[in-house]
Amino acid sequence: MDYRLNEGAGGGGARMGLIVLATDETLEFEARRMLGARDVQLLHARILVAAAITPETLATMDAAMPVAAALLPEGLDVIGYACTSGATVIGQARVAAQVRSVHPGAAVTDPISAVIAALAHLGAARIGMVTPYVPSVTAPMRALLAANGIETLHEISFAEGDDRRVARIDPAATRAALIAAAQVPGTEALFASCTNLQTFGIIDEVEAETGLPVVTSNQALLWHMLTLADAGKKVGEKAGKKAGAKAWGPGRLFAV
Repeated sequence: MDYRLNEGAGGGGARMGLIVLATDETLEFEARRMLGARDVQLLHARILVAAAITPETLATMDAAMPVAAALLPEGLDVIGYACTSGATVIGQARVAAQVRSVHPGAAVTDPISAVIAALAHLGAARIGMVTPYVPSVTAPMRALLAANGIETLHEISFAEGDDRRVARIDPAATRAALIAAAQVPGTEALFASCTNLQTFGIIDEVEAETGLPVVTSNQALLWHMLTLADAGKKVGEKAGKKAGAKAWGPGRLFAV
C-alpha cells in the first residue's frame, strides 16, 4: 500500500528535545503536566551522572553530553540540557557547543540560561534563592547570576548532596523556604533551583502569598525552550503571542 510522509510525528508542532539526568524523576512529570495535549513534541534522552552532586561529578557530564545528544532524533527545533548546576559548572557556552556538535541546527538552552532570561523578562534583578544543593554547588551559581546582573539577597538551601533524595523533597518544604526568602526587603523575584525539585504545584500559591514572581528551573527551562522553538506560531496561535509563552505554564512568567 502506498503512503505519504507528514511533517513529523505529533502533528507537526514544535519539536523539542531534553537531555535529562539519569537521577531526575521530576522534570518529565512536570513537563507532562504543563504541555498536556498541546501540539508539541517533547523527546527525552538520559545522561549518566553520579547521585552525589558535587562540582566534580557535575563536570563529568561534559564528555558524556554528545553521546546523550546523539540519542535524540534529528531535526529538533531546540534542545535543553536539563541540569541547572551542571550547566553552571560546565559552562553555558560549552553545553551549547557539545550539543551542537551533534545537532548543529538546533537552538540550545539549559536551566540557568533560561532562569537568567526569565528574570530579565520579568524585570527582576534582586532575588531570593532556594536550592537543595551543598555549598560547593551553590557558590558558583550565585557567582554566575551575579555576573549576569542578578543579586542574590537571601539564599536558603536544604544542603542535600544526593540527587535521588532531592526528588523526594516535599513541595511544602520548598514552599516554606520560598516564603521565608521573600521576607528580605528589596526582593524582586524568587528562584527555586534544580530540575529534580518538585515546584509546579506551589508556584501560583507562593506568588499569591508573597506578591513576587516565582521562577523555577523546570518552569524557566520549558518557557525558554518554547520561546526558542517559536511554539506558539507553530501551533497556529494568533500573532502577538510570543512563542507559546502565554498561559501555557504556571506563574507570572507565563502571563507576561
